[in-house]
Amino acid sequence: MAKKLNFADLVTYRRERNLNQSEFWKRFGVTQSGGSRYETGRSLPKSVAMLLWLRDKDRISDDDLKDALTAINKR
Repeated sequence: MAKKLNFADLVTYRRERNLNQSEFWKRFGVTQSGGSRYETGRSLPKSVAMLLWLRDKDRISDDDLKDALTAINKR
């Protein structure tokens, strides 16, 4: 059974995946410094929280995340 994503402990969530801040947050279209702020208590934007939830539940793949961010950045 998959662990429930705990937005209050993003550092542990990221570290369990053996990723540094840059690697982890880039997947969600967030800079390292932005990710650091979220990890220290700043509220996540709803869009980032939704992407984290979708990825955590395996509802979206890393490739799908990349494609979505590419499409968004082309606008």
